[in-house]
Amino acid sequence: MNNLFSLKNFFLIVALVSIFTLISAVYIEYFLEVKPCKLCLYQRFPYLVSIFICFFGYANLKQNFCLYLLSITFLISLVLSGYHFGIENNIFPEFSGCSANNLEVTNKEELLNSLNKFIPNCKDVTFKILGFSLATINILISVLILIISIIKIKNEKN
Repeated sequence: MNNLFSLKNFFLIVALVSIFTLISAVYIEYFLEVKPCKLCLYQRFPYLVSIFICFFGYANLKQNFCLYLLSITFLISLVLSGYHFGIENNIFPEFSGCSANNLEVTNKEELLNSLNKFIPNCKDVTFKILGFSLATINILISVLILIISIIKIKNEKN
C-alpha cells in the first residue's frame, strides 16, 4: 500500500494527468474546432514542462529538486488559470493581447485573411465541461497537484 503513494508513482500520475490535459486541449482545438484564446495557449506550457520534470523525477534523478520544480510549475499554472478565470468573470481587466478588437482592415482581401487568424477574446468562454470553463478546470487540477506536491515535500523532509 505504501508503494502506491511512492514518489515515483506520484511523478508517473502527474505526467499522465499532464499528457491527458494536453491531448484534451489539442482535441478540443482541432477536432471540436474550438479556437483557444492566448491565455488558453499559455496555460498549456506548465503541463508540457511538468512532463519533463516528472520524467527526471520518475528516473530517480534529484527527486526532491523535481518536487520543488513541480510545485513552482503548478503554482505558475494556478496563477495563469486564476488570472484567466478572473478575466472570464470580469474580476480583472484583460491584457491587450487578449482582445480581438485591435484589427485594422483596409480591403476585402485583408478582411478574409484576418478571419482565418481570428483569436477569441480571453473573457469569452467558448467551451465548457459540466458547466465549468477550461480555466476553472485548470485551477482545480493545478491546486490539487500543488497541494499534493507540497505534502510530498513535507513528507520527504521528515
